[in-house]
Amino acid sequence: MLEDEVITGSGAAAKAARDVREQPRADTSKAPPLELEVIAIFDEFRDRLLRYLISFGLSAADGEEVVQEVFLALFRHLRDEKPRNNLRAWVFQVAHNLALRQRGATRRNHQNLVPFEAVDGEEALIDHAPTPEAQLAGKQRYARLFAVLQALPELDRRCLFLRAEGLTYREIAHVLGVSLGAVPLSLARSLTRLNCVDER
Repeated sequence: MLEDEVITGSGAAAKAARDVREQPRADTSKAPPLELEVIAIFDEFRDRLLRYLISFGLSAADGEEVVQEVFLALFRHLRDEKPRNNLRAWVFQVAHNLALRQRGATRRNHQNLVPFEAVDGEEALIDHAPTPEAQLAGKQRYARLFAVLQALPELDRRCLFLRAEGLTYREIAHVLGVSLGAVPLSLARSLTRLNCVDER
């Protein structure tokens, strides 16, 4: 699918996810049930959250810190016996809010943000076709799609990224604080723009 080609995490997020997966896990056989539940949710959503956070322009390290904060908040949320309905949306909403706060703090501190291009890196620009002409065509296509993606309003980009991570329209609306009807309109608008450019 077109949005999968533009948004897939083959760059910093994917590398960070591989690095963490390769580290040995602690023995969880004696952990309390609440900790096991949080670990299971962490294992399910960590990579997706990290990709989403990096789409804000956060570095992989800052994204990792935010992911840790999200799961610490989740642990406290569950420990305090707060509602457990739709934890996926809850986790993404907390990550979204923390990413906005982190991005603002980063800007205030005049630190350099990781541009979105760095998320996918050079590898996303290379079409594995054998000819240089095919490679050039692939790079030009990527540049056109990337320009359209960057020109989308912030809400449309966020909807697109969250949908690429598998969230439902209702969950996206909850995370972004918009009406349920706004989500499909935003996605349709974004995909129409991307498809128009891709057909050229």
